[in-house]
Amino acid sequence: MQMETPSTLENSQVLNPSGRKSPHSTSIIPGMTADLVSGFLVFLIALPLCLAISKASNFPPIAGIWTAVIGGIVCTFISNSQLTIKGPAAGLIVIVAGAVMELSAAFGGDTTTAEGMLLGYRLTLGIGFAAGLLQVLIGLLKLGKISDLFPSTPVHGMLVSIGLIVIAKQAYGLLGTDAPLGHAHEPASPLVLLANLPAAILQSNPKIFLIGAVSLLIMFTLPIIAHYWKLFRLVPAQLVVIVVSIGMGLWFDLEHEHKYLFPIGAFSSETAIEYVVGPKFLVTIPDVLSDPLAAIAFPDFRSLSSWVGLKYLLLFTLIGSLESILSAKAVDLLDPEKRKTNYDRDLLAVGVANSLAAAIGGLPMISEIVRSSANIASGAKSRFANLWHGLFLFAFVLLFPGLIHSIPLAALAAMLVYTGFRLASPATFVRTYRVGSEQLAIFMVTIVTTLATDLLIGIVTGVGCKLMINLWHSRSPRSMLTPQLSIEAETESAVTLEMSGAVVFSNWPRLQKTIEEQLTLRERVILDLTETTFVDHTVMEKLHELETHCRSSNRTFEVVGLDDHTPFSLHPLAGRKKSPATSKAPLPQETAPAVVRSDSD
Repeated sequence: MQMETPSTLENSQVLNPSGRKSPHSTSIIPGMTADLVSGFLVFLIALPLCLAISKASNFPPIAGIWTAVIGGIVCTFISNSQLTIKGPAAGLIVIVAGAVMELSAAFGGDTTTAEGMLLGYRLTLGIGFAAGLLQVLIGLLKLGKISDLFPSTPVHGMLVSIGLIVIAKQAYGLLGTDAPLGHAHEPASPLVLLANLPAAILQSNPKIFLIGAVSLLIMFTLPIIAHYWKLFRLVPAQLVVIVVSIGMGLWFDLEHEHKYLFPIGAFSSETAIEYVVGPKFLVTIPDVLSDPLAAIAFPDFRSLSSWVGLKYLLLFTLIGSLESILSAKAVDLLDPEKRKTNYDRDLLAVGVANSLAAAIGGLPMISEIVRSSANIASGAKSRFANLWHGLFLFAFVLLFPGLIHSIPLAALAAMLVYTGFRLASPATFVRTYRVGSEQLAIFMVTIVTTLATDLLIGIVTGVGCKLMINLWHSRSPRSMLTPQLSIEAETESAVTLEMSGAVVFSNWPRLQKTIEEQLTLRERVILDLTETTFVDHTVMEKLHELETHCRSSNRTFEVVGLDDHTPFSLHPLAGRKKSPATSKAPLPQETAPAVVRSDSD
């Protein structure tokens, strides 16, 4: 029975900017011209997102542009990833913004002042530069499989947490009001920000709120309209938001600071509230051609001497690498030509680009899934689409800084609120529940802990919870680290590997290495799980990914021996456990895919 619907593919389709599954659009324009056209279309999406992500990360808006430019130019010639777009990502906002604030405070800066924020910014650049070098080292040592050490459910919980935090922080920019402060005038926690949102709506700046609300409405409705009218699929929602919001900003004369009165009640009260609008609600960006030094910043490496700096060095390196590898894997699944990225080489490219970006004031980058999906849908043929997207961004920031300055910040905040909603979509909670109640428990523990503390504690707690549940089911600490694997039978063309004990995420890397070694030697590999006592959800996902890869490389990979294992839910990738009470009757088709088999079988 063939397994269906890997969660990685589901997630990559959910994050598609058009709001629907994106089959490759076959372009009639061949070769480099197709990449040029796709690069231009991706540039239209990337420009506002780079500005928004940078501003939300407590970096100058132009920093995100530099990141995408360097990612487009450098990674194109180092990585073999054909369709990924490199640039800043919403998934790193929480880490970067937190680093700026905490490092500034640790080195005596006042985060309520521009000088204090500049100090935190430069200290964070030092962390970004060092993290890039570590990513280079990981790539050179061929440790790209580090992503397999993280179970899937806590990772999904981490992404949902990031989405909720992005919403909590950016909603105030959309409303045109200041976010509440926490203890000692420090930024409030995500839970406090979320709790204060209803009151903030009543205190919002009406003109700014209107720009943000219209922008958010466009982001949600245009993909729905595009689903029914193909003409709208040609226009990115982000571009429509920029055009409309710039027009509204000009109408409200945001370029010049002024006051206006807005009546309260049902527009009939004689009492009115005075509000102020002006350039502070617009993107601030330097004129690069006339003042190049104003557009760049240099790292302060003192941050590497503090415990706070080392904490963020770990987060930048691990979370950035994990997100980049997972995104590259998802893009490979969407590639019409089924080309496979060398993840070590891709991480090497990202690391080099990250260090270069940090050296001039840029954000950390990853292989970004939303822009990569748009790249595929636009008909890109090769990695040179990534290059063109970077060159278009570079040209635009040089030639049209005035136009960028006219973009309202509320529009950028609306894009990020939408992105946060997609990361924390209710559908993600439903999918997790369908996999099994134990996965939902791990998922919720990760989210709640992250919101209440920070990202590092949240992901460690989620992984710890996963380990405890796996230990409960396997009852063997030793088997959770070392796979009990033997060769049962072998010929020149086929081999059967027999597993016993528990098969869980913590021993999967060693099992995966053995399977892949055998696949390079033989056409057929059979994994017999008859004697196993427990197979967790993460391993079920990994087995399916391996089956998908074998299907496209004319190899056969089969999993047998799961008939006597009881799945924890009806989901095809649910974890499963063997017990004496397990029924020998065949399970329903959708519950227990006992065999993973390629089409060559």
